[in-house]
Amino acid sequence: MGLAYCIALAEAGFDIVVADLLDTSDAVSEVKAAGGRAIGVHVDISSAADNDALAAAAVGAFDTIDVLINNAAYFSETTRGPFNEVSEREWDRTFEVNVRGVWLTCCSVYPHMQRQGSGKIINIASNTCFKGTVGFPHYVASKSAIIGLTRCLSQELGPDGITVNTVSPDLIPNPSLRPTDAASDQFVVAGRAIKRTQQPEDMVGTILYLAGRGSDFITGQNFLVNGGAFCQ
Repeated sequence: MGLAYCIALAEAGFDIVVADLLDTSDAVSEVKAAGGRAIGVHVDISSAADNDALAAAAVGAFDTIDVLINNAAYFSETTRGPFNEVSEREWDRTFEVNVRGVWLTCCSVYPHMQRQGSGKIINIASNTCFKGTVGFPHYVASKSAIIGLTRCLSQELGPDGITVNTVSPDLIPNPSLRPTDAASDQFVVAGRAIKRTQQPEDMVGTILYLAGRGSDFITGQNFLVNGGAFCQ
């Protein structure tokens, strides 16, 4: 999803900072191939120092930070099983990345957005918050916390001209991160009004809307992008 956002925003004229715990060179190359300017930064978003360095790199390269998309998450390494069998280590790491990481990234970009009097923060949550998906209590709880954090930050940062919203995707299969069997995908598809597998590109329109001027009066909201599976 992150790569899809980067390419779409680059095509819309945004300069891109690709931030990842892994190597960013391929993603940066794809953004440049799409006609955009981009840099890559190695970041562990659970580290305050890494987030401060990320914000500094963005400003150093492009002068401003206009949009932050908090897409990084601890998911592919989570273990699915009964709630009382989740290890404390895995529970803590999930919240360390998915909640503390989002908070820290917001903290790092905030002074720059506050100084310029504008900014768009887009946090990525999950439809699992509303399904109560069995087997991932730590992941579901962490993504639910993002929705609450978004609402809180929208109230606090609104006077600074900064909007904060959440986008919640449904199941988007990614075999390279976590295999999704066909039966599970079709079960999810059957519950949608639009009967097909969701793709990363299905998220792009909502992201572009929230990153653009047309959403300047929209804040504190959670947008479900799920093919009509259900509403809040």
